[in-house]
Amino acid sequence: MARFGRIRSVLAVALCAALLPAAAARAETTNADPTVIWQWNVGGSTIHHGASNTGMVEGAVASIINRNADFVAFNELCKGQWDSLVAKLRTAGWPQDSTNFARFEPSINAGGDACGGAAFGNAIFSKLPLGTADRIALPDDPSPEQRNMLCAPLRDFATTRFCTTHIAAVNTKWGVTNAHKVAQLAAVQVQLDSWVGQGQTVMIAGDFNAQPHYSSLNTYYSASLNVPDLNDSNSGSFRELDDNDSSNCLGYGEWTADNPDAHAPLACGSGMTKIDLIFVSEASLLGPGSYSADSLAIAENCQRQGETFTIKCSDHRILTGTVNLK
Repeated sequence: MARFGRIRSVLAVALCAALLPAAAARAETTNADPTVIWQWNVGGSTIHHGASNTGMVEGAVASIINRNADFVAFNELCKGQWDSLVAKLRTAGWPQDSTNFARFEPSINAGGDACGGAAFGNAIFSKLPLGTADRIALPDDPSPEQRNMLCAPLRDFATTRFCTTHIAAVNTKWGVTNAHKVAQLAAVQVQLDSWVGQGQTVMIAGDFNAQPHYSSLNTYYSASLNVPDLNDSNSGSFRELDDNDSSNCLGYGEWTADNPDAHAPLACGSGMTKIDLIFVSEASLLGPGSYSADSLAIAENCQRQGETFTIKCSDHRILTGTVNLK
């Protein structure tokens, strides 16, 4: 049976109401399994050169199955890698509907410099069938990419929506400034808030190129998260699934990007950055302690064709989150 908290409860209650006493039906609503969200920026072009036979795809599929993920997001994915992921997840029997569980949206179209000429962008996958995708262009920046937010509701539960995005990083080569990044973050947040305002359950996983303590994320994080001098002054509608782990920097979470940054808070250890985030609308959470996340070590056993040495499979960690939804 699919493992979506609120959705599973709806199905279970409908069945129990027909077959069991009302008390049993009510009890079923408190026993829903958690929803698992899985996120990875794979460096599909810069690290894998567009190839789908380096071991990255197989490693991703194994992790998705092992973690029993319900929703999956990829950033920096090449179209050929997406095709391979679709085929391997289908063969593994992961999706409920093998013809309707994946969406891809390019930020660089085929024929460009990325991925050996293939399209390059973001992707989402869902264990349950997806509805019509929202493919939202974000404000332009001077780089070759058209940044986007890719979302889709569940086909049979249209008020539950999953998204991914990859926000631009400041880049002097292309003239990308912090103002470009902030404008893209604001555009994503406005759209997410619109859906939350309609009573939807909204989840987004992606590479935000912004750390949890940045002021540009204050309108994402809920005011209920208030960690002085690290993550405060918040006013948003979301909790990030790694923001409540007191053993791994409360309010910030574990690092995800393999590049030390002087702007990373010293209070959180190594100075490595957390820019991969999983946000879930606070109104849809079962309760304050109903979620958690984990940042997984980067595998180092990928290998490009024609090369004898192995490489890191990404410069980002996989981020997984578990959440109990109403």
